[in-house]
Amino acid sequence: MLKTLGAQIKEFKFPSIITPCCMMLEVIMEMIIPLMMASIVDDGIEAGNMSHIYIMGGCMVLAAIVSLSAGFAGGYFGAKASTGFARNLREAMFINIQNFSFSNIDKFSTAGLVTRLTTDVTNLQNAYQMILRMCVRAPFTLICAMCMAFFISPKVASIYLVAVLVLGVCLFLISSRTMKTFNSIFKKYDALNASVQENVSAIRVVKAYVREEYEVEKFKSASDMLRKLFTKAENVLALNSPLMQLTVYSCILLISYIGAKMIVVSDMSTGDLMSLLTYCMNILMSLMMLSMIFVMVTMSMASAERICEVLNEKSDLANPESPLCRVEDGSIRFDHVSFRYNKESKEPVLSDINLEIKSGETIGILGGTGSAKTSLVNLISRLYDVSEGSVTVGGRDVRDYDIETLRNEVSVVLQKNVLFSGTILENLRWGDENASEEECIRACRLACADEFIEKMPEGYHTYIEQGGANVSGGQKQRLCIARALLKKPKILILDDSTSAVDTATDAKIRKAFAEEIPGTTKIIIAQRISSIEHADRVIVMEDGKVNAFDTPEKLLAENEIYKDIYEQQTAGGGDFDEKGEM
Repeated sequence: MLKTLGAQIKEFKFPSIITPCCMMLEVIMEMIIPLMMASIVDDGIEAGNMSHIYIMGGCMVLAAIVSLSAGFAGGYFGAKASTGFARNLREAMFINIQNFSFSNIDKFSTAGLVTRLTTDVTNLQNAYQMILRMCVRAPFTLICAMCMAFFISPKVASIYLVAVLVLGVCLFLISSRTMKTFNSIFKKYDALNASVQENVSAIRVVKAYVREEYEVEKFKSASDMLRKLFTKAENVLALNSPLMQLTVYSCILLISYIGAKMIVVSDMSTGDLMSLLTYCMNILMSLMMLSMIFVMVTMSMASAERICEVLNEKSDLANPESPLCRVEDGSIRFDHVSFRYNKESKEPVLSDINLEIKSGETIGILGGTGSAKTSLVNLISRLYDVSEGSVTVGGRDVRDYDIETLRNEVSVVLQKNVLFSGTILENLRWGDENASEEECIRACRLACADEFIEKMPEGYHTYIEQGGANVSGGQKQRLCIARALLKKPKILILDDSTSAVDTATDAKIRKAFAEEIPGTTKIIIAQRISSIEHADRVIVMEDGKVNAFDTPEKLLAENEIYKDIYEQQTAGGGDFDEKGEM
């Protein structure tokens, strides 16, 4: 874990080194000042030597200035190192998440990743700054003050030693007890963030079903659980303060009592007693700092483990040593393919799939819910790797290609359409960042998106709200299809991507595809027969297996599943929308 986190310090190594050096210089100056003060009392005031008082006073001022400067420098460099460390952690996690395969993403919840990138990194940032400053300052002060105290009076200094041992044991017990609680707290943070994210993204559904009170209660429950866990941890940590106060005042009383007796018998000077009391406060303040460090480190340990989980997660998909950077054509072949989302699963999601698709064909995929239609097409663009067998595109195994090259040639419009905040043109250029406005307009014309875009006040410069909140489901689907077309792919996969458009528009889109991109292999997953009845061939899926693969005409005559779906959808006269023509 330390190696993983340490690798993110990178360009902030210098401030990470200079900060503890500044802290040690500050402590050294602070340790010298009590000795100078003792010298002023013993050799200046009591001896009536004013010149000595002036000299020592000047030295104390100089030491205070050096200490102040070192403390300021330590604060500046410590802040620079900790904030830089936090930035690098966030960047490293975000970059690694971008490289995750779908199977890697499935291991983490969205809310959990958000918590790791925000709350957990902030905890680690605060802990790192405290380690660079307080974690150096406190022990160094403790050691220096203890050495100075033993130098003045070993008998009195032994009181410090006992206090340090007692408090050290108490701090260890307190921190070990709270560690488990803090581990639970961050898991509850994930649940709280998940509740907020789910509620905000589905606010229209919440209002439509009048579930505001239920959502409020659910949030209050998650929030209250966090409160209880924090209270539990704080109740234990609250023991720090009374323990420290008890120790401080006990030490002061004992030192004052023993020191006074020693002064009476001339075993100790008044200046030495003043120095010992100052060192007493230094030692006990150092212990209080250490207790704060224990609390912060205890909290940050749970955060560090969660961050390392993301940083150490390696993508299941990787490029081969000499990847292919060119896809010859849009031909596809499944050779005895089986697939499991979880390697330990007994039953495969896809079982012994054998298919051969020619370049330029239009292929429909039909099947009931849970028949693994989406799982099948996800293997083509290598969003997942097969468990057994092989998938080839352009005559080569997809695992032989450079992943970026393959995905640029296999364009997928996923089942869940997502638009990003920005203009329509900015969203379209996700398909090709260098696409001209004319190319974007042509892609929208093919996807029948130009019809509604041109009616908007600002046309292609209309701003899309986050998640596409200001466009309808059908408009969102057509924009996503246009975005995919801008990649000029050899294979275009539409995963139920026209479900929200009427049959007339669906027919126009299919007609445009047939006329404008005849060389592109088109795979259409659909629930409507009308979306695939003009395909060259149709794959009928059932329970993760290919039930049939033939032309729509032959399937209608020979396949019971296809025939049953066809009759159900056409028995009442077909879709209520206007029937489009091919």
